[in-house]
Amino acid sequence: MANVFAFVETRGTDVRKVGLEAVTAARMLADKSGGGEVHALLLGPPGIAAKASQIGQYGADVIIVVEHAGLANYSPEVATATAADRMKSGSYRAAIFSTSAQGRDLAPRVAARLGVSIVTDVLSLEIEGDSIVVRHPMNIGKVIATIAIAAKPAVIAMRPNVIAPAQNEKAGRVEKAQPAIDPASARVKVIETRQGGGGKLDLAEAPVVIAGGRGLKAAENFKLVEDLAAAFGNAAVGATRAVTDDGWRPHSDQIGQTGRLVSPQLYIAVGISGAVQHLAGMRTSNTIVAVNRDKDAPIFKVADYGIVGDLFEVIPALTEAVREAKKHH
Repeated sequence: MANVFAFVETRGTDVRKVGLEAVTAARMLADKSGGGEVHALLLGPPGIAAKASQIGQYGADVIIVVEHAGLANYSPEVATATAADRMKSGSYRAAIFSTSAQGRDLAPRVAARLGVSIVTDVLSLEIEGDSIVVRHPMNIGKVIATIAIAAKPAVIAMRPNVIAPAQNEKAGRVEKAQPAIDPASARVKVIETRQGGGGKLDLAEAPVVIAGGRGLKAAENFKLVEDLAAAFGNAAVGATRAVTDDGWRPHSDQIGQTGRLVSPQLYIAVGISGAVQHLAGMRTSNTIVAVNRDKDAPIFKVADYGIVGDLFEVIPALTEAVREAKKHH
């Protein structure tokens, strides 16, 4: 049996969905290795301890709670030192993070502190003998590599949305701990976190993503995409780099190699040709629907369903169909 460490991402005193995904992945890995424990690290401002029971419901045997007034915002130095010190003190087979914006910053720091390698953007993980075997996209998502990690601990960052948070209630013993370093002494301080979207679903966490490209022709036509997202009720709006570079949408909406990575249950590409850079950010979506008037657009090569037609006719019709379907459910 081998214990597995999980880092639980938070925003203020709220646990993020990717944090629950990390705990779920750690629970799966611990069970596959023979039933080891999952130890989850929860850092945040005073009040974060109230979320410890929630972490236990998703499979954590031990929740290490670090509360400090200086952790209202993410502190890379404090999080790195605290996570690395805990991992050094325990005999962990693996550590699970998320390949989120925060996870991309934190996981490599922890791996460097421990002197071990790291695999990010992981799509799945298994146990084979003494190795942890993961799947990881390469060459802008054109190739899925299978990587066996023999070193201990294996530092793994999961792609958001590839593992659904699953309840698996454990005792969830709470251990109170102090930050490894005083947040006031950190050289880098996050003084403010600005959240866009006006309360809308986060792209990385939405089960449905509607993305628009240059085929929409003008910024004001993104209302078609927004109306379709609103009809679903659980959808977020994304965009291509060309669109964000032109100022039609904020850069936080960009999906692709240099933008956000998404893996929703449903991805609808509206007026997107399908450049490889964009495909790198959404290729692992569960179901991909493409709407484009060009039947030879590269997006159709990765789409599960394709609609060749004028998006200005197709999207309003699709929006109305979704609204009607929702009325009867």
